Amino acid sequence: MKDNERDVEIREVGLRDGLQMVRTILTSAQKLEWCARLVDAGVTDIEVTSFVPPKVVPQFADAVEVAAGALAIEGLHAAALVPNLKGAQRAFDVGLNKVHYVLSASNEHNLKNVRRSTAESVEDFVRIAGARDELGRHIVLGAGVATAFGCTIAGKVEESIVLGLVETLIEAGAREITIADTVGYANPAQVYALMRQVLTLAGPVPVACHFHDTRGLGLANVMAALDAGVRAFDASLGGLGGCPFAPNATGNINTEDTVFMLEAQGLSTGIDIDRLLAIRETIAAWLPGEPFTGAIARAGLPKTFVHPEAIAA
Repeated sequence: MKDNERDVEIREVGLRDGLQMVRTILTSAQKLEWCARLVDAGVTDIEVTSFVPPKVVPQFADAVEVAAGALAIEGLHAAALVPNLKGAQRAFDVGLNKVHYVLSASNEHNLKNVRRSTAESVEDFVRIAGARDELGRHIVLGAGVATAFGCTIAGKVEESIVLGLVETLIEAGAREITIADTVGYANPAQVYALMRQVLTLAGPVPVACHFHDTRGLGLANVMAALDAGVRAFDASLGGLGGCPFAPNATGNINTEDTVFMLEAQGLSTGIDIDRLLAIRETIAAWLPGEPFTGAIARAGLPKTFVHPEAIAA
């Protein structure tokens, strides 16, 4: 299925967000097998690695190798997260055509996470966009606004701050915006209200959401964003991942459960849930002791479930 035939795009972040806090270091071959099997299951948009210093996150010491290998997988739209200009240059050099950059709406969270203010992170994004433009190559530079719905350090985050950052990032050269509930503070009413404004402000620039299931509202927040008009969501296989500054928090919304919820309502994602579950079993064996979440993995698909593609056929 072509991407433009999907009603909703699910972007897998397990290989980056999911792996950044696990104890087991996977090999490059394992990560690339994970990528290839996801593509076979219909997941084509994958954040495959992060170009952070290896001493900070040893899991991504093989970022260049994984990114290069991912580019060789047919049908995969590979992206990587970068924390700064140096990381972005490494991602550009390896040949990636999609690069994600994240800053926090909460200045306090930004200082903890990357040791600089939000304003300084904005300045770095401007430099990254300039470096991208100098290459003269088509590179989708995405900008994520983290802690958009609240912060474990600062508490409330004003909508005006989030909207101001969205406007600034688009003016600086962002070709995609992601709004993230980094610490799981969002509720559906809040999501709907903010995302309506973000979509209006972004205009033709694509907008995605990144939710965590910290307090059990992850999928409800997906529905709220969907009602607001969002059609792209980050998710992680088995719900792996989380934020180091959200104590006792569960991880990202679960890819399998998210796909099921959408497809059960007749919305096509192009993803085969049974194949996702098979991949999950492999990854769980690779990562012993790591917490995996998910109702579909536990209870299975209901007998009444039919993929929208099967209905159309």
